[in-house]
Amino acid sequence: MIEVDAGSFFVIVAIAALAAVTVAAVPRRLAPPVVVLELLLGIIAGPEVLDLAESDEFTEFFSNLGLGMLFFFAGYEIDFERIRGRPLRLGATGWGISILLAYGIGGVLVAAGVVDSLLYVGSAMATTAIGMLIPILRDSGQLHTRFGTHLMAAGGIGEFGPIMLITLFLSTEKPLHEAAILAAFMALALALALVWVRLAWRGWGALERTFEASNQAAVRVTVVLVFGLVLLAGQLGLDVLLGGFVAGMIVRLALKGRERAVFESKLTAVGFGFFVPFFFVTSGIELDLAALGSTGAMAKVAMFLGLFLLIRGTPALLLYRGVLRARQRAALAFYSATELPLVVAITTLAIEVGRMETSTAAALVGAAMLSTVIYPFVGLALQRRAVEEGETGPPGAATEATAPA
Repeated sequence: MIEVDAGSFFVIVAIAALAAVTVAAVPRRLAPPVVVLELLLGIIAGPEVLDLAESDEFTEFFSNLGLGMLFFFAGYEIDFERIRGRPLRLGATGWGISILLAYGIGGVLVAAGVVDSLLYVGSAMATTAIGMLIPILRDSGQLHTRFGTHLMAAGGIGEFGPIMLITLFLSTEKPLHEAAILAAFMALALALALVWVRLAWRGWGALERTFEASNQAAVRVTVVLVFGLVLLAGQLGLDVLLGGFVAGMIVRLALKGRERAVFESKLTAVGFGFFVPFFFVTSGIELDLAALGSTGAMAKVAMFLGLFLLIRGTPALLLYRGVLRARQRAALAFYSATELPLVVAITTLAIEVGRMETSTAAALVGAAMLSTVIYPFVGLALQRRAVEEGETGPPGAATEATAPA
């Protein structure tokens, strides 16, 4: 039996509501990402500050469900029809450059005795929190623009690539065995996708009629798919992030060409209204705040924050010269350097296997939190300025202000 700490459960739910209300009350230009508030309020409510809540098996269970849902949305938002071709190639090449930079810099840090593990630290620094950027892009109207397409490709690879690293290398000592299991999982997921697409096309009319009904069949079936694949991935020894991510891609494929606005609003309400906040609030409660109390630890936070931008931003500045203008390339660099969910996941895994000190993990998570507070706002400001100046076309093209009618 799992003992339920009803007090901690209530505090987590209350923090999620407080964070959402606070963000809604602040002007959009000044509002921080809600997940940052969830983390900060989780830290404040945790054992090391107010001691109002603590993590236990029950809250950890909901936290894992929230993580699965978060990566479902990351997979769902990647429209391969839209990003295929040059955006996808540039995104993959950019992440390849980032991982080389990350492991090279990680090797230097290990040699200098700053960190313990090249593999875990390097992998954490080469991620992108595209799932967190999607709401910002959607609210600012950038999601379906030319710039948004390139960002979705770069960010999608920046999330999918590290998930593959976690699955194949970080969470196992037998990568070949894990690769075989992964191949079997992907084959099963592909078969499930084909069945899901066929059923969705045949039964979409019936599912649509449930959108405003009490049975909510479409949402319930989707939740079964998400948690079913998360469970399957876990049972096969794969990382649960992969299950959620693949479920999102399957649902996106099944709904191709269908009216999705109402359905997406229902999923968003279920995921971001309840499950996802559990992951971030619980992560804040579990953060080792004492490990950040020294000058050296804070120096690590600043170092990692700068390295995020160097590692993920450099490809954006170099590879997109013929695609985006300078201000948009800079915006892409800052957006790409926004990290958090996978940093939390990788550092948690590294601590569990004894490959990372808690101070290093806390510094990485602290830097990732700062990246979500700072970098999206810088990227948003740069992109807005580019739009105002008419600098949204390919380099060399006339600006909107001077382009012939």
